[in-house]
Order: sequence, then structure tokens, then C-alpha cells
Amino acid sequence: MQQMKILIVDDDEKILYAFREVLRKDDQICFESKNGLEALDIIEKESPDLVFMDITMPKCDGLETLKKMQEKKYNMPVIIITGQGTMQTAIMAMKLGAFQYLMKPLSVNTIRDEIKKVQVSIKSPDMNSIELRTDFTDRHQLVGNSASMHEVYKLIGSVSTTPNPTSVLLIGETGTGKELVARAIHNNSEFAHEPFIAVNCTALPETLLESELFGHERGAFTGALERKIGKFEQAGHGTIFLDEIGDLTPELQQKLLRVLQEREMERLGDTKLIPVEARFIAATNQDLKKLIKEGYFREDLYYRLNVVKIKLPPLKERKDDIPLLANFFLKRYNLRLKKNISGISNKALSLLQMYDYPGNVRELENLIERAVMLTSGNLLLTDALGEVQREKSPIPLQLPLISSDFAESRDYIQQVFEKQFVREQLKRHDGNISAAAKASNMSRQNFHRLIEKHKIKLKD
Repeated sequence: MQQMKILIVDDDEKILYAFREVLRKDDQICFESKNGLEALDIIEKESPDLVFMDITMPKCDGLETLKKMQEKKYNMPVIIITGQGTMQTAIMAMKLGAFQYLMKPLSVNTIRDEIKKVQVSIKSPDMNSIELRTDFTDRHQLVGNSASMHEVYKLIGSVSTTPNPTSVLLIGETGTGKELVARAIHNNSEFAHEPFIAVNCTALPETLLESELFGHERGAFTGALERKIGKFEQAGHGTIFLDEIGDLTPELQQKLLRVLQEREMERLGDTKLIPVEARFIAATNQDLKKLIKEGYFREDLYYRLNVVKIKLPPLKERKDDIPLLANFFLKRYNLRLKKNISGISNKALSLLQMYDYPGNVRELENLIERAVMLTSGNLLLTDALGEVQREKSPIPLQLPLISSDFAESRDYIQQVFEKQFVREQLKRHDGNISAAAKASNMSRQNFHRLIEKHKIKLKD
């Protein structure tokens, strides 16, 4: 391994010792500091090739030190290490130009791998130094401290510093927080003061959706009594968030592709070209590559949207975040419902962590809201989590033998099963066919065919 001068900044003597031993064995030159002010002096005198720096330190914390390094134009790579990271610190670190953001504890292999990555990129040390200017409100707060969520936070920090023509594709199940990620990218961009325009691609018929997106001139069609400015134009230099992009019709897919390619559009009923300067963020809970193979989604549009892809983990894959999320929602609904519940019992919290959440974070939020509403004491107990408790017990399914003929009985039972299965999935996902199909590991088209086959009414 190439020899480097490496500065370790941490007020924990055990961390300093561990780094010291690893770097000594690898024949690296090691400098140590216990706070940011000392670190800046060492950087001024020794010009290290790499800095590993903690966030929480006395006198001058890691993020403030990183900011001062940017102001002084010190351009060596900085790897932030922390044991108490949050979404805000992860985004701030990446926006201030951190090379990497790692959660403690660190393994020896991780330290060595990161040093190797720096050595590979050392010839291109330029880092971005745009400051984070926007605070997140509770309403649009991303919550989570798991490794998978920190990967999401790092991508938000990196993407938000790119120019607007860089499109983003958000992949994740219903309820994982795709719109929250889109808002976080927008709120941390240089155009945070510009509009954030969210459009649900399934909410309107094609003709109305086209008018909503592109706008129209007076008389463009029957009922167009005055000029309408479309969402693409309203967004200015801000952000267009297209939710459920997989359900966009082929005609609108083609028109969206042209907008992304040319960065201009026409209002309906007009030939004047209007520049489109917003960032496009698309989101879906569907497998777009599968839709491409089936002929439902344009491959060229997919690649236009998929410049940067952020995959949001389902809640069942980050269950360590459930206590944090549950208490966050508890505080939110204490305020909204004017309650004073002090906490969640250990048994109730354990029950929450056992559940798989097909509706993801949104379902957990709904559960906590209902539980807060039903709780009259100062502690949230298992009794308020009836839905979670019922979910642990399978729904009994009667198997009536209507005939002595095996095939006839089997076909009848299959019909009963299909109908009950589809109804339960629709009920679980609030009538959202796309979400129910996704959870059932079925295509939307096949799931819809079962709805029609058994004459299931969504309103029921």
C-alpha cells in the first residue's frame, strides 16, 4: 500500500489507538488530534493526504471543521466517522465535500478499503463546498439511523449539488418515503427557494394530466376558457416530482422523453417553445425493467430518468429504525392529538419490531397515530396495537368440499382463495392496485385481471 500522511481527528483515545495501530502496521504516517482546532493547525503545518474525522468533539466539531477547511481551500479527502449520525449530519457532510461518511464501529478492513479508495482518486481531489441552507420540518422529515438509510442520505447530499439536468429515479415500495427523498434533494439544492411540484401520474386521466403538465392556451380544446400555465413551467428552476411514473401512458411517455431530451416544451394549442429548467425526479414502486420487456414502458425514457438511482429500503429490511420511527411519530401525534404519552412499553415496541409492515413507514405512522388516539394513560401499550397483534395470527380459510370429484372441488377452492387473497391485499393497501400487486409479487395487469374475474369492487 502506498505510504500516505493520514490525520485522525477524534476525542476518543480508544479510536485514536486503534487507528494508530492499523496505520503503523501498514507503514503509514499518522498524525492525531482530539478536536477540530488542533486538526486545523496540523493540516496547516503538515498538509496530510487524508483525514479521518469524528463529528462530536469539543471546541470545534467535525462539520464545523470541515466547513473551515473548505473556507481555507484545503482540498485533501475527509472521511467523516460518527457513532451518532443523523440525516442532517450525513447530508451536511456530503454537501460540504466529505469523501465518505461512515458509521462506527469501523473494522480494520473498512479503514484499509477507504484508504485504498482515496489512493485511487487522489489525483482528482476537487470537492464541493456548497453549504446546507434549509432546515427540515417535521412534516417532511426523513427518519432513520440504519446503514441503508445513511446510504440514502449520502446520495441526497451528492445529488443535490449536481445541475438540474441530472434526473433522479427513486425506487421503493409504497410507503418507503420516496416523496420525502425528493423533497430532501430539492430542499438541499441551490434552487430550494424555487417551487417543488409533485404530480401523481395515476391521479388524472391522460387528457387532463397532459394539460396539467404542459398547460394550454385558451380554446385549445373544449372547455379551455383561458390560458393555463402547466406544472413544467410553474416549477421554474425548482423540482418536478413525478410519482408512479410506471403508470404513465405511452403517449405521455413519448412527450416526457422529448422534454427531457430537448429541455423545452409547447403548451397545448400553441407552437411557441418554452424552456424547461427544473430537475426531474421520478418515482415508482414497480419493476420498470420488467415493464420495458412487457412493452409498457419506454427503454429510452428509462435511461433518461435513471441518471442517478436511489433505492429506498423497505421497513422490514431496516427494523433497527423502528424504535426511532415509533417514538418520532409518538411525539408528532402527541402534539396533533393533544396527548401527553411519555413513551412506548417494551412489550409494545417488541411487537412493533416483529411486524413486517407491507405498507412500510406509512403503515407504521398510521399504527402509531391510531394507538395514540386510543391510549388514555401515559404509556402506549400492546392493547392499542390490535392490528399488529391480529396480523401475527393467520386468517383462517375454510375449505368446503362441494363435490366428491377432486378436480371440481379443487377448482372451487382455488376460486375462493383467489377472491379472498385479492380482497385482503387490496384492503391492506387501501385499494391501491399497484401496491397490492407489488406486495403479491404479481404484475399489475395480472392482478387487475383477478379483480375483474371475481368482480371485486374497489369501493368495498
